[in-house]
Amino acid sequence: MTLAGPRASVPPMSIVQLRKSASASARDPRRFLPTTREEMTARGWDELDILIVNGDAYVDHPAFGGALIGRFLEARGFRVGMIAQPDWTDTRDLLRMGVPRIMVGITAGNLDSMLNKLTAQKKVRSEDQYSPGGKVGLRPNRASVVYGNLCRRAFPGVPIVLGGIEASLRRIAHYDYWADQVRRSVLLDSKVDLLIFGMGERPVWEVAERLRKGESIKQLRDVRGTAHVLHKGEWESIEASKFVTDGKTVILPSYEAVVADKEAFAEMSRAFQFETNPGNARPLLQPHGTEAVYFNPPAFPLETKFMDDLYDLPFARVPHYKYAEPIPAYETVKHSIVTMRGCFGGCTFCSITEHEGRVIQSRSAESILREVRALRRMDDFRGTITDLGGPTANMYQMACKDDAIEKACRRMSCVFPDVCENLNTDHGPLIKLMKSVREEQGIGKVYIASGIRYDLAERSPKFISELAKHHTGGQLSVAPEHSSKEVLDRMKKPGIESYERFAEQFKCASEDSGKNQFLVPYFISGHPGSTLNDMIDLAQYLKRTGSRPRQVQDFIPTPMSMAACMYYTGIDPFTRKPVYTAKDMKEKRLQKALMFYWDVNHHDEVREALESAGRYDLIGTKPDCLVPPATGKGALPRYMVRAKMEGRGRAKPRGPGGPAGPGARR
Repeated sequence: MTLAGPRASVPPMSIVQLRKSASASARDPRRFLPTTREEMTARGWDELDILIVNGDAYVDHPAFGGALIGRFLEARGFRVGMIAQPDWTDTRDLLRMGVPRIMVGITAGNLDSMLNKLTAQKKVRSEDQYSPGGKVGLRPNRASVVYGNLCRRAFPGVPIVLGGIEASLRRIAHYDYWADQVRRSVLLDSKVDLLIFGMGERPVWEVAERLRKGESIKQLRDVRGTAHVLHKGEWESIEASKFVTDGKTVILPSYEAVVADKEAFAEMSRAFQFETNPGNARPLLQPHGTEAVYFNPPAFPLETKFMDDLYDLPFARVPHYKYAEPIPAYETVKHSIVTMRGCFGGCTFCSITEHEGRVIQSRSAESILREVRALRRMDDFRGTITDLGGPTANMYQMACKDDAIEKACRRMSCVFPDVCENLNTDHGPLIKLMKSVREEQGIGKVYIASGIRYDLAERSPKFISELAKHHTGGQLSVAPEHSSKEVLDRMKKPGIESYERFAEQFKCASEDSGKNQFLVPYFISGHPGSTLNDMIDLAQYLKRTGSRPRQVQDFIPTPMSMAACMYYTGIDPFTRKPVYTAKDMKEKRLQKALMFYWDVNHHDEVREALESAGRYDLIGTKPDCLVPPATGKGALPRYMVRAKMEGRGRAKPRGPGGPAGPGARR
């Protein structure tokens, strides 16, 4: 494909010279944050101000948290170095650039290290998306704890600050699914001085600046978005808050209490959720034995100008040149653009809100277009932007209609049980942005791959029309999650009717555009509240609507999410009522198998699930049956069973027509 614009007008010889120059530039040690003493010397540095220890490979791209914070601090005059995926068996690797002058910052990476390693069935994943070549084993389990203790040994006397999503989601006493136990705040186990939670730009800047000016780390007890340890004698007399406006501290049930009593755990989770709005959140305190962890209110969200400055930083936009193998996560996002952060959906199974906040923070269209032009200058860019979105694709520039109402609001979700009347759901700014990006010189296609919030989208037929006509490549991913109202209520998701209305609108918009396009629905099995019978109902719904999902998530209780609280306690923290949860691994497998009712490779498990629920009426050859019998009349032909037994992948009938039945077309 030939790109329009300046590149196309460069003479052939100049292109060769340009590529040679680019290749040399790619290995310029000054292009990245220093990772070795030699790269420090190339910049004329003999000492770092700040060292960042990162559980991910070093990709100098704004989608990678370690690089984002590193570049942010660099732009504020700090000498920042990066050690990615260090050897955690001794301290030598950490010391290769010397002792930093101001502080050490730690992040486990873009994912919780245990979620990154283990599946819902607690099996080791075959690939680490954030490591070169997808190689596993380059970061330790519970990386925040391991790195924190290692840095404490390597850098005695140097302030150590922990941040990132793993730190955010493990900042209070939390249920750890992989250990099946309640663990202490990661601040205590990591032995660091300070924990930054949420998106860390504001707090890390204040911490670094105050340390640079001579304050000690022990003086930094008032920084929003941070937590610190109080020792015996420092916290016992703190008065508990009784009213939202009294400015006092919310005392959470102690670690010992939540270990001993699941109702106390549920109360802790509920109380925490009501203190996440920076406009009215109170400080929190949670005792752990003779110590306590004190949490300042969350940091304020970033203004548009701040967001623009952040994404205008001089990222190389590529992995460090030391890596010989591709980094899978980078390959996924390298030609994508983030338009905003935050989510006001409040889904109980999701932890985005606990980390990024409920307030939508959007970049300006001008900033996004500048990044589009930066993409266009990349050697491997061929005119296709793979995603224009964020945590949710269509919350760009959405906000409460009144700042005062937003600051006072204590709702858990702006869209559940209904879309709040004070929420501005105008898709106009996003529609305008989509048009501007796709009309930018050198851009051939702009896809939206981030999840569509369909209860918002159905309010804007114009957005759906633009989405179908210009920004969908045949398939569009959406996440109805379930068909049961009771289960969806536990998730804080809209009813299936909302999804069906959106699906119909998208279908009509695609037909009007002359396109044959389909929705790819995502569903969750094993979510709290979902019984085997609920999953059977979902399987029947899928068959009725002609859906054969290939994207199915077996529920994983991620730390601090409300669904994890339900999973562990069997209590809905909001209603305080019992909630059923499938904990047995076999039942979890059977629930998931039901969504693959159409796949012969899962038929044995589907039959077992139906038999367990006494639903023998759904085993047979009638149109409403989910699976055929294992033997006898109506059983599958021998060649299909043989293909399954021989492990040759998904068995398909031979002959013309391919898979039969509703939903066969994809």
